[in-house]
Amino acid sequence: MDAQGRGRADNIDPADQWVLNPNTGEYELRLTPSAPQSSPQSSVPGPRRPTPSRPAAGGTREAASRETANREVPGQRRRRAEPEPPAGRRSRRPVKKKSKAKKALLWTGGSMAFVLVAVSAAGYLYIKHLNDNITSVSDDGASTGGFSKDKAINLLIIGTDKRTGAGNEGYGDTGSVGHADTNILLHISKDRSNATALSIPRDLIVDVPDCPTEQSDGSQKVIAGTTDVRFNTSLGQDGRTASCTVRTVTELTGIQPDNFMVADFNAVKTLTDAVGGVEVCLAKDIDDKQSHLKLSKGTHNISGETALAFVRTRHSVGFGGDLSRIQLQQQFLSALMRKLSSNSTLTSPGKLLKLAEVGTKALTVDSKLDSIGKLKDLGLELGKLNPKNLTFTTIPVLDNPAEKVKATVVLNESKAPAVFQAIKEDVSFTAVKKKQAKASKDAAAARLKGTKSAASEVRVRILNGGAPAGSAQETLSWLQNDKGVLKSENAGNAPAELSKTTLEYAPDQADQARELASLMGLSGSAMKPGKSVTNSQGLPAITLTLGKDFQGAGVSLTTPTKAPDVDSKTTADKVTCAK
Repeated sequence: MDAQGRGRADNIDPADQWVLNPNTGEYELRLTPSAPQSSPQSSVPGPRRPTPSRPAAGGTREAASRETANREVPGQRRRRAEPEPPAGRRSRRPVKKKSKAKKALLWTGGSMAFVLVAVSAAGYLYIKHLNDNITSVSDDGASTGGFSKDKAINLLIIGTDKRTGAGNEGYGDTGSVGHADTNILLHISKDRSNATALSIPRDLIVDVPDCPTEQSDGSQKVIAGTTDVRFNTSLGQDGRTASCTVRTVTELTGIQPDNFMVADFNAVKTLTDAVGGVEVCLAKDIDDKQSHLKLSKGTHNISGETALAFVRTRHSVGFGGDLSRIQLQQQFLSALMRKLSSNSTLTSPGKLLKLAEVGTKALTVDSKLDSIGKLKDLGLELGKLNPKNLTFTTIPVLDNPAEKVKATVVLNESKAPAVFQAIKEDVSFTAVKKKQAKASKDAAAARLKGTKSAASEVRVRILNGGAPAGSAQETLSWLQNDKGVLKSENAGNAPAELSKTTLEYAPDQADQARELASLMGLSGSAMKPGKSVTNSQGLPAITLTLGKDFQGAGVSLTTPTKAPDVDSKTTADKVTCAK
């Protein structure tokens, strides 16, 4: 800060607000400006008040220390004075328990949420200031309505080619409204033990659905969908907003995002500057005139313009296409995550405050994620992740067979559905030890083992317990006409909805249950030993209750036990060198 700007609230370095309290040995955020208490306060904390380093004339060092300690920091409770140590013994600072925040690991789109955990109790004025930084846009009903702490989380992160801010004139397409050029669907498991970051190529040919979109005047407009177009046109083209990209992801994968975040060129530059750069590795020299990236082979700490050039380059790596650039972006995001979770970041008040500032300014979020409190809650959930269990991978694709000059890609129909299904079923792409007891798993598996009756001998009542309307009748027709289960009947709706499909049977009906489970594709955990029921003819029968997981007659309900093979994947804890 120069002399002319000293004392002005909008020129204050956030790091100057952190003051060492000599009584506690801890840094505290001082919100009081240098002016008297009665003077108006700025919405941004004022400059740091000097801390005396010497006792006043005629006084003692102890007295000066007590005088300093007795000054209250506005917005914080005064600490009770610690008793003096016995004579002849050196005072020891209490050993602090390891903060949960220091264990927190945050993925790039939620970086500001993590750092806000460290400052959320610092004072109302600063929180209000950060709230004012946040830009949000309507989700237009495209999302689930927001993430939940007790469920898996699906967060869509979108990087655009829109030019904003000074110094970005040389990047992106001239006059671009901001297309969905970098797209990652981040799935965080329900138990927070693992996560999958699924990259969606910008040049993937998709169908963009009709998109109800809120206009600047508050009115609604339905932007017509288009077929067989690049994925990146789901944003910007024809006035589409990020909510349309969300709808396109749902249409493509069957996975509905809970929230979304959008970042432009400035986000990469400001976030990397705030953490002091991130470490990346190259397996060869790169001099890309188009992206302005010039780096030698080896490891480099990059930030600002160089970081932006790194995530934009593609002509000098791999096959020179967007798929090669995706691998660079995944390496960059892994490096950013490692830096965010490092002690050099978490123990630096200055870095944390800078991250809070630039993070809240750099990203645009959906209307369900538009406050510091919501971002903090998301950050706490993301902070439970371990980098070694965060897998980066890409949707399986093939070169577009309709093109002579290969410029776009299409979905690999033989591989992609299994990837989508694994994410929907919350299956980890890394080896994660689950807490489920081995005895429980063995018992579930044992229910499928043993003799099976003939399909014609299976007597079953079918109930709808949360599946789409008509599912019970659909299943009845399929079992009778396609599988020969003639002793079956539609018993209507179940007394209560179930999240999972279940099959209840008496001990002497186990052979019937195993046959029906095999036909339906049910896992052992779906089989519930219990009691027999009486069907409409007064005969004993087993009970099949279709839950919310039911996806149609003949669609297997067996949860994958492991993720499918993918063409490439890496975890956030590993450093890879781009080739």
